[in-house]
Amino acid sequence: MKPLLLLTFALITSALAAQPEANYDETKVPKYLVPDPLTTFGGDAITDSKQWEENGKLEIYQFFEKQIYGKVPALLDEYSFKVIEQDNNALGGKAQRKQIAVGLKKNNRSLNFNILLYLPIGNENAPVFLGYNFYGNHTVIDDPKVIITEAWSGNNEDLKISNNKATEASRGVRMNRWAIDKMLDNGYGIATVYYGEIDPDKNDFSDGLHSLFYEEGQTKPKTNEWGSIAAWAYGLSRAMDYLENDTNISNVIVFGHSRLGKAALWAGATDPRFSGVISNNSGCGGAALSKRKFGETIGQINTSFPHWFSESFKKYSNKEEMLPVDQHELLALIAPRPLYIASAVEDEWADPKGEFLSAQYATKVYELYDKKGVSLTDVQEVNLPIKQTLAYHMRSGKHDVTDYDWDQYIAWAETFAK
Repeated sequence: MKPLLLLTFALITSALAAQPEANYDETKVPKYLVPDPLTTFGGDAITDSKQWEENGKLEIYQFFEKQIYGKVPALLDEYSFKVIEQDNNALGGKAQRKQIAVGLKKNNRSLNFNILLYLPIGNENAPVFLGYNFYGNHTVIDDPKVIITEAWSGNNEDLKISNNKATEASRGVRMNRWAIDKMLDNGYGIATVYYGEIDPDKNDFSDGLHSLFYEEGQTKPKTNEWGSIAAWAYGLSRAMDYLENDTNISNVIVFGHSRLGKAALWAGATDPRFSGVISNNSGCGGAALSKRKFGETIGQINTSFPHWFSESFKKYSNKEEMLPVDQHELLALIAPRPLYIASAVEDEWADPKGEFLSAQYATKVYELYDKKGVSLTDVQEVNLPIKQTLAYHMRSGKHDVTDYDWDQYIAWAETFAK
């Protein structure tokens, strides 16, 4: 191992060792105060949706933007879209497949990523689920026409990815997380992007989207500028730039699992064009309340993944009680648009109870718009979804995306997000 890598590994190991051990005992959850989204930072009460839009929402949004996820530093100079492959008889005649190259330009630098889009045959104006995948578009389906990503990829022996490069051997290895046939059969399309084409998921800001925006001599974002989660959210919005102009698409529901569930929530909060938002097992920095300090904490996530959030967020590591907001207020920023929060009972690291409580505490903002959510009298039960405009379920099993999850999302979208 090179000396620099050894030093980096040693520093991370030392920092992790200094972190408090993860708590999985409800009796050890500290007493905490849940910030009221209907009370401004100055103590003024918010009683209707107009006051929320003009006062509470803005200050909460600005805090998340500057202190947690980080600000996008500037506008792009140019962006472009090109359909580089299309088949109107894909998947045995079930779907139209398009592969769209998206080009982003800033400061004479460029970045390109590909959207894989399937639309159901017979539905000329289909709603679409948009979500990132973890290892490349070619991994979500066994379709030999899907382009294999050339971007850096995290190694995964089980998924046949080595030397940080995707190959033909990894085609279709993540089909289990994408119920594409189920979506198409129910009249929904699916659009997906490999998140590593936007920003490689490593603590290195020399490549990916951030580097397009650097001033001369800059090597990383400024203190209150975007980390990787905000960059991934930004990439979802650039995909939306294309999707909203495809005449065969009616509306777009943004979806994400785990760290990409965090990105989907921030994308939903920053971009009102998304007609609905789905967070699957997003945990700390996503849907789960931070102040509970249950499972993964802010200190642990900032140590293990220092590139995900803005540098300014690190001041709250192991100091969650100092935050004037919590994650239920991120959910509230999406109101009144449909929002689905999902947990898994064995996924304690992501704090299922914290995600459920977050949905409950965000509901009062949805109620300002006469929309229903998860009431304070609702009980968190396994495999018994609460399907309202703000919906929630906790399924049996572990940290994953399953057919059960997609069954709930599709049924919910039919009523609330179509």
